[in-house]
Amino acid sequence: MQGAVTRDPVRFQQEHGIIGESVEMQKIAEVVAQVAPTDITVLITGESGVGKEVIAKAIHAASHRSKKPLITVNCGAIPEGIIESELFGHERGSFTGAAEQRKGYFELADGGTIFLDEIGELPLAAQVKFLRVLENGEFLRVGSSQSRTVNVRVIAATNKDLENEVRLQHFRVDVFYRLRAVNIVIPPLRNRVEDIPLLFHHFASEVAQRNKIRFAGISDAAVQLLEEYHWPGNVRELRNVVESMLVLEGGKYLQPDDVRKYLKEYRVTSDDRQLPVPFGKSVEQAERELILRALLDIKGNLMELRNALLDHVHMQDTVRPTEEVERANTTDTMTLDDMEHRMIVEVLGRFKGNRRAAARALNISERTLYRKIKEYGLE
Repeated sequence: MQGAVTRDPVRFQQEHGIIGESVEMQKIAEVVAQVAPTDITVLITGESGVGKEVIAKAIHAASHRSKKPLITVNCGAIPEGIIESELFGHERGSFTGAAEQRKGYFELADGGTIFLDEIGELPLAAQVKFLRVLENGEFLRVGSSQSRTVNVRVIAATNKDLENEVRLQHFRVDVFYRLRAVNIVIPPLRNRVEDIPLLFHHFASEVAQRNKIRFAGISDAAVQLLEEYHWPGNVRELRNVVESMLVLEGGKYLQPDDVRKYLKEYRVTSDDRQLPVPFGKSVEQAERELILRALLDIKGNLMELRNALLDHVHMQDTVRPTEEVERANTTDTMTLDDMEHRMIVEVLGRFKGNRRAAARALNISERTLYRKIKEYGLE
């Protein structure tokens, strides 16, 4: 299977529904091809809407279990009181309402694959039994003392930081380490902009065919708007936007003004400040403006502090301004590049050089932060 990806990775991605020409998605396709023929447990992580279920289906489809069932379970949608019964089944009379014997999802998936979405929502009590299935395939139905065995491949997914959940004692550490034998991390759509046109045309084709719409196409300028949007809802949001545009615009040739109507201005928060991402600029330009606007906000606060201190100094008839006032005064002569440089240095220092954490705090991509670090000679 790995050889198939090496020879024709594009074909492999098409066959298994992995859409994207970005380096990130190509690497994910390679990992899928490597792990699919095995029975190793896979943990898929990423923001909500990035396409974790697509990857789970691709792993199953490319495996020797493909002719057996793929059972998908949303752990966050099952009430805590019945989740053990849903996963492992129950015996008749084992609890009020258990009128008959029932197989659980693991038994239904026997020989195939079970995909546990939102695994971070699994209650601690159920995690103990889940660990037993992970380790040796054994489980007990609710109300039964007879041990049963299944041959199931487990794929799990979450948008939570499971390491943090372990620290908070919301998730068992032994389950966490057993789950992440292979961890596939799917980046958010805003970090793989080159995939947006491909995804748009794929969804447009699906929507047009399903709704019998003759779609006239989309202009390059309109595609650029899609690429510049921040996509807080990721691929799921893009799919919904495409469906709305094609149906409500009647399949006409889409121009920028048509697209704008369906893109809500995305706002990112930083210390309770909301900064809009502007249209008509590249993604990196938009991210740069986010930094600069935050810096200007800080500068404004410093100037307010300076004025307050000056008033205080004046009232005290002090001739020499305080050190804080002198420091605030320097912001008047700083360029935006100087301010950006200072902010990046301060944030990197705060996170002890952890670039991923720094990029998250600055609300920019790691790629942009790396470029800035190199540009300012901070390596």
